[in-house]
Amino acid sequence: MFTATDSSATILIVLLALGILGWGFYRAKPFGKLGILAWLQSVVLMVPWLLFFGLFSAGIYLNLVSILFLVVASAGLYIFIGKRLRVAGEDVALRSRLSEMLNANQESSTENPTSEQDASPAQAQETPKEAIGRSAEVVPIPDEDLKIIQGIFGIDTFFATETIAYQEGAIFKGNLRGEPAAVHARLSESLQERIGVSEAAPQEPRYQLFLVENPEGKPVVVVLPSSNNPQPTTISQKILAVVLLIATIATSLETAGLLLSFDLFSHWERLNDVLPITAGIWTILLAHELGHRLVARRNNVRLSPPFFIPSFQIGSFGAINRFESLLPNRTVLFDIALAGPAVSGIVSLLMLITGLLLSHQGSLFQVPSQFFQGSILVGTLSRVVLGSALQNNLVDVHPLTIIGWLGLVITALNLMPAGQLDGGRIVQAIYGRQIAQRATLATLILLGIVSLVNPANPITLYWAIVIVFLQRGLERPSLNEITEPDDARAALALLALFLMIATLIPLAPGLAGRLGIGG
Repeated sequence: MFTATDSSATILIVLLALGILGWGFYRAKPFGKLGILAWLQSVVLMVPWLLFFGLFSAGIYLNLVSILFLVVASAGLYIFIGKRLRVAGEDVALRSRLSEMLNANQESSTENPTSEQDASPAQAQETPKEAIGRSAEVVPIPDEDLKIIQGIFGIDTFFATETIAYQEGAIFKGNLRGEPAAVHARLSESLQERIGVSEAAPQEPRYQLFLVENPEGKPVVVVLPSSNNPQPTTISQKILAVVLLIATIATSLETAGLLLSFDLFSHWERLNDVLPITAGIWTILLAHELGHRLVARRNNVRLSPPFFIPSFQIGSFGAINRFESLLPNRTVLFDIALAGPAVSGIVSLLMLITGLLLSHQGSLFQVPSQFFQGSILVGTLSRVVLGSALQNNLVDVHPLTIIGWLGLVITALNLMPAGQLDGGRIVQAIYGRQIAQRATLATLILLGIVSLVNPANPITLYWAIVIVFLQRGLERPSLNEITEPDDARAALALLALFLMIATLIPLAPGLAGRLGIGG
């Protein structure tokens, strides 16, 4: 029976989705045509999935061809709207640039600076100690370097008004006079031309220039020596990475054995039986890592060796990667963070669908039909492909079905919006550090609650512990922390988080029974 609880849950999910789209429209409307086009991109990505799950909950089943048509049509509309958005954005950027040039000319004639260097920070004639203000602290940067740094500012980039000592560098308060990405590029280029590269690392400048927001939300420039850059992986860390790799190989072998209903550690003579399933798990893990590293290399970002996290329940929780170089902007952070889950998620989904299509009477695995109630995404796709077979007490499935499901779970866990997980990095890139901190806290609280409600399943508690001790901190700011990723990436982030939720949240038993999932 379709209970009132299931009906209410379905209505709440629909209302929540409509509320998110409505909130997005409310935020986009003040930005005019650009905002509406960006909002439409989010809509075309979300609607096919909402339509699929909504019709499914109402008992209307789409076949696999219809689902593929929805996805392809959504992608086509997304690309079409993206082209219109780029054209509109170029027009707006041109008008904004002309306006900035007019304002700069007016300010230049009013202030009449003698040169860009003289007009940079206020009180440029003061000594570096006096330029700090009334603070008794001394800026750690040598006086000669500080004067050179002060000279890079100008009325058409960043008009510095105050210098404050910060760690081994300095913070420059002032007014941003242009588009953040262009200003940061000009200031960084000017800084490197005037000061040069580091003697210890000739490939890096002596100082790094960050464009960030202060606690009041105003742009500031922070200059730090390159000695503060992320450090390469040490020998001991590399040894740890190798140990974790070996441990993860062992746990993935054991997981494959448990799926085949035996303990490999007690029956090593059956090693050949577990190798195909283990190879499938590692295909997904390596696809995830390959996605990260290809995008990182394209953006000249160095990554540490992967620190795999072993798990006896699902083989592995994935791997931890540390950035060994500074990120140029939040867009690069987003691209690297999303690339891994995108590749492993697509590979896992293809494995799952292929496994479902190859499943037949006599397939290797026999699983209880209630098994498919553990995930909204997997359950609905299985119902579309297997049909009435899910009403049997036991369902015969191809091994690729199980491997694909494990891959989706591993990918979804890494997409949780917490700390330095892929999902946490995505949220930090799109919504900023403050929202990312709140999302991390909310995720840990939710994992704690789920662990208490379902103590029989230790995965959530184990994952929460991993986050708390290894991944709870946010990534350090990028060189240009002010420029946000474009709206197309924001739409992709929303879709990734939505699919993460659809993978990890189980179907309600009443709704699953009404849909024919479960004996």
